[in-house]
Amino acid sequence: MTNYINKVAFVTGAASGIGFALCESLLAKNAKVMMADMNGPGLAEAIEKLGGASDNLSSVVCDVRNPESVKSAANQTLADFGKVHIVMNNAGVGLAGKSGQTDLKDWQWIVDINLMGVVYGVEIFTPLIKSHGEGGHILNTASMAGHMTTEYMPPYHATKFAVVGYSESIAQELSHDNIRVSCLCPTWVKSNIASSARQRPSAGVTMPAPSLKAAQDSVSALVANGMEADRMAELTLAMMAQGRLHVFNDPEARPAIDIRAKSLAADYDAALNWMKTN
Repeated sequence: MTNYINKVAFVTGAASGIGFALCESLLAKNAKVMMADMNGPGLAEAIEKLGGASDNLSSVVCDVRNPESVKSAANQTLADFGKVHIVMNNAGVGLAGKSGQTDLKDWQWIVDINLMGVVYGVEIFTPLIKSHGEGGHILNTASMAGHMTTEYMPPYHATKFAVVGYSESIAQELSHDNIRVSCLCPTWVKSNIASSARQRPSAGVTMPAPSLKAAQDSVSALVANGMEADRMAELTLAMMAQGRLHVFNDPEARPAIDIRAKSLAADYDAALNWMKTN
């Protein structure tokens, strides 16, 4: 999508970070924006930063874990703007944890937000985009953590790999309906994600092990020194305009793509070679 004038965009996780920056960039391109976030006070503050509610800007409290809440937000978007062209499933949280030591309620929490929140956005809004026949674009926020892995982050990697695969699949399907799909895969961007684990169900009940605490502190430092969110937003819209499926931002992480590709190829070849000789 290259022309955003009068296009209607629905953005989750819009009260801060990348979500807020995406809203700001879309408004600058004369789009109409529905800001969605589960943090009501934060959402109200965010919309005031952008000049307050107007014919081009509205907001709705939405909990992406709840499909009924997403449906309600979709209905509000139609009530305010009549239709929707762009859906940005951006809300997400982070969670570190050791295998065998991660509370299952925490697992369910991150899956509900990072994966099912994306699924609900796609399932509920896709028929609305198709209905007007003008085409559209879906952006799902994943992470570079959907293409590479580190220790102590299995819940986060699991959800982000899922979003990458999900986005790649629906991109093929929805192209027949003139709906593009992009998957946002950044590394470090200034946002509140490093502190999001404080909202996990086990917060205040269990304390992270020293190794996990060190990993969390490292991530917090990297996020604090990451790319500016407004720069990330401009990059994202530019890549969407080019019809790119994946949006990356970090030159230092580029070799990870090659390392993973080589590792997969080596394992594949090892299996094929075994089958030839056994």
